[in-house]
Amino acid sequence: MSNVTREELRTVAVFHDLPDEQLDWFLEHATEVRIQPGEIYVRAGDPADKMIVVLEGELQARFEGANENVFTTQAGAVSGVLPYSRMKVFPGTGRAVKPSRILAFPAAEFDNLLRHLPELGRRLVATMVDRTRESTRGEQQRDRLAALGKLSAGLAHELNNPAAAARRAAERLRGSVAEFRSSASKLEALQLTPGETAAIETFESTCCVDAPETDVLKASALEDEIEAVLHQHGIQDGWQYASALVESGVQPGPLNIMLGGVRGAVAEPALKRVSALVEINDLLAELDNSTSKISDLVRAIKEYSYMDQAPVQDVDLTKGLENTLIIMGHKLKKGVTIKRDYHPTPLLVNSYGSELNQVWTNIIDNAVDAMRGKGELRIKTFPDGDSAVVEIADSGPGIPPEIQSRIFEPFFTTKGVGEGTGLGLDTTLRIVRKHRGSINVTSTPGDTRFQVRLPAVGPEARD
Repeated sequence: MSNVTREELRTVAVFHDLPDEQLDWFLEHATEVRIQPGEIYVRAGDPADKMIVVLEGELQARFEGANENVFTTQAGAVSGVLPYSRMKVFPGTGRAVKPSRILAFPAAEFDNLLRHLPELGRRLVATMVDRTRESTRGEQQRDRLAALGKLSAGLAHELNNPAAAARRAAERLRGSVAEFRSSASKLEALQLTPGETAAIETFESTCCVDAPETDVLKASALEDEIEAVLHQHGIQDGWQYASALVESGVQPGPLNIMLGGVRGAVAEPALKRVSALVEINDLLAELDNSTSKISDLVRAIKEYSYMDQAPVQDVDLTKGLENTLIIMGHKLKKGVTIKRDYHPTPLLVNSYGSELNQVWTNIIDNAVDAMRGKGELRIKTFPDGDSAVVEIADSGPGIPPEIQSRIFEPFFTTKGVGEGTGLGLDTTLRIVRKHRGSINVTSTPGDTRFQVRLPAVGPEARD
């Protein structure tokens, strides 16, 4: 029995208007405990054997696991195990933050409590539901932030590669332009004849027409031939030009004709101008390729998130899947082979497009994790009656039969500590149901398939 008065107990919201006799019964079965700052009042793993009513002070419980969470309970609140809770042990360790005074009510008396204080029982059930909802909301928020963090890190890596390549190309381009201008000035000072000008311009216009030789042995032989041509025309350090000229598709014949049509003094500055021009063209192509990759990634990000678009619209499933694959490219390119089998005509679903992309992201992310980053990812779309179906399969080890029925449960995960919260597939299921669809899973070693069925829009659904 405690020395707490009814008035003190009524400062806790769930007790504020209960009859005196009910409060007296509760106080007779509760134990008053005083806790100093830093003192532990429950330990993780201890039996969940008491409900805690905080009269004064502030308590803090720390839960370690995939995400280390901290929950604070202040005066006027109820914590610990509650009636109808399935908690068997305390999941975290609780300490006092301030000098605190609590009432500990034994869980063994819950049946009697519900019989003597039925209204309190209803309020405690509502408190438990609110607490679960708030905890789930927090976990979902952390799960979204973690997923966003992974996507952001991957995108940063994907954007950094072409951006760095573009920067390197721009730096080299400055040097090539300077070399081109220098050699052009030297040629201008030599007062080229019309025949020499024509020979140089003809060679410049044809030197990059042919594709470069890719066979290593043939390319090496071409380098030797070009170096011999250069040596024949008095250019002793021809090895400096031979490799670059071969990589640009230059052939010995046109080079020999150009050098034969100019004076000896003109040959080397002409060759330098040609080499500089070839490199400028190569660097411009590299810049175009790098900036195109950046542009494609930005476009994919905008389409993936449906930025600046109506939240609900007719969504092309293939387009959404492809944008998701682009966004996840950093994770897929390390060893995942993708096999696509898309329906030839667009399958449209009226939906929140960004939410459907979250579905594809969660399923593909789990598939890649299951394959440990190496294997075959198979994606298929097809109509079935009035539905559009997306099937995502992987060659991983499969989902054990004993847990297949649990994979959509909130907080259920087979990943190690720190690798997942167990909310990805729960979120996926809720989004699919929100769109009036269904999701089915079949799994055997080497073939795990998630089939998402959604109401289709348009005649494609009736094919």
